[in-house]
Amino acid sequence: MKNLSFLILIFAFSLSAQNSIEQDITNIEEKLIDWRHHFHQNPELSNREFKTAEKIAEHLKSLGLEVETGIAKTGVVALLKGNQPGKVVALRADIDALPVTERNDLPFKSEVRTTFLNTETGVMHACGHDTHISILMATAEVLSKHKDKIKGTIKFIFQPAEEGPPPGEEGGAKLMIKEGVLDNPKVDAIFGLHINSQTPVGTIKYKTGGIMASVERFVINVKGKQTHGSQPWSGVDPILISAKIIDGLQTIISREAKLTDEAAVITVGKITAGTRFNIIPESTEMIGTVRTLDPKMRTMIETRMKEMVETLAKAYGGEATITFQNNTSITFNDPDLTAQVLPSLQAAAGEENVQLMKATTGGEDFSYFQEVVPGVYFFLGGMTPSATEVYPHHTPDFKIDDSGMLLGVKAFTQLTLDYLNN
Repeated sequence: MKNLSFLILIFAFSLSAQNSIEQDITNIEEKLIDWRHHFHQNPELSNREFKTAEKIAEHLKSLGLEVETGIAKTGVVALLKGNQPGKVVALRADIDALPVTERNDLPFKSEVRTTFLNTETGVMHACGHDTHISILMATAEVLSKHKDKIKGTIKFIFQPAEEGPPPGEEGGAKLMIKEGVLDNPKVDAIFGLHINSQTPVGTIKYKTGGIMASVERFVINVKGKQTHGSQPWSGVDPILISAKIIDGLQTIISREAKLTDEAAVITVGKITAGTRFNIIPESTEMIGTVRTLDPKMRTMIETRMKEMVETLAKAYGGEATITFQNNTSITFNDPDLTAQVLPSLQAAAGEENVQLMKATTGGEDFSYFQEVVPGVYFFLGGMTPSATEVYPHHTPDFKIDDSGMLLGVKAFTQLTLDYLNN
């Protein structure tokens, strides 16, 4: 009977503690929404998130956390040490906005204007990073009230420049890692989330292995021989060669890539050539992207692109070179860690609301963290279930339902405590 009484007492204590955490999560929703509206109205571009970082740091310091600022230019990192020793887990949120002019009827829409790459534009949180900041700030507040339940340390990482630093600058996850964000103390595992405008509120989506693609930027320079447009036989037409190259590159995807294994994409997004309608120019420049979800396929595609670009140009009397720049690696969810935290996500959202997804060809520089330590990245529903029209990310009409954020706080809190305490 004594053992039974002891077990009942322990169960009652655990249940009381869980109820206390859940109540704290529920109580923070109003703050969570206010923060999100503030950040949405005051967006800042990559490596320029100065006021955003100030507000984040002010909140974290008010919680009594150890706070560092200026990491990777505008990043903020805070430590929450539990009352008992243990592992170190990191939670990450990206904080930058995009050069997009907002076009919707939200009462808290952005009116911010700036000049980006010599072009006047609006600035907008058109990818939901404002919600990510707010979710992680709320998670920090909730967990800071329960240090007695934490075995180990939680590192809150607010990362700038996920969308990529301006030309000529370093930034993002790569620079944070370079500056030691995963050390002192050394991180054992890292978790991240991304809200999604096309996934219903209350839903979490995940995938083991590659969940988002590597992103490569490529530049192809084609050299021909300039001549009058009426006498093409007197020169070498780099525009014609470019057309042949674009057509040829697509056969790598349609005829050489094993798409039953993983998806892959080659897109030419920009072509620059010529000055007048009646002049065949000397050269052209093409800029595009390659998206892959498998490292071997990535290597194969890059090798074949180089071969094809050089060979096709030579076949038509010209010359061509191609260079690659890595923007992100494959966002790869560690299989063992994913299996370990899946029950936590199910506990937070309900088992029926945690759904296995197929990979997306979008990219995320969270992938660089995962190359150093095991990590899991998942998607959070942000679409109003009754919505008749939804808008993709990175568009002027992009919208997120505020009610979707609280599940993000619950999921981060649940998987963090479970990871540290198991």
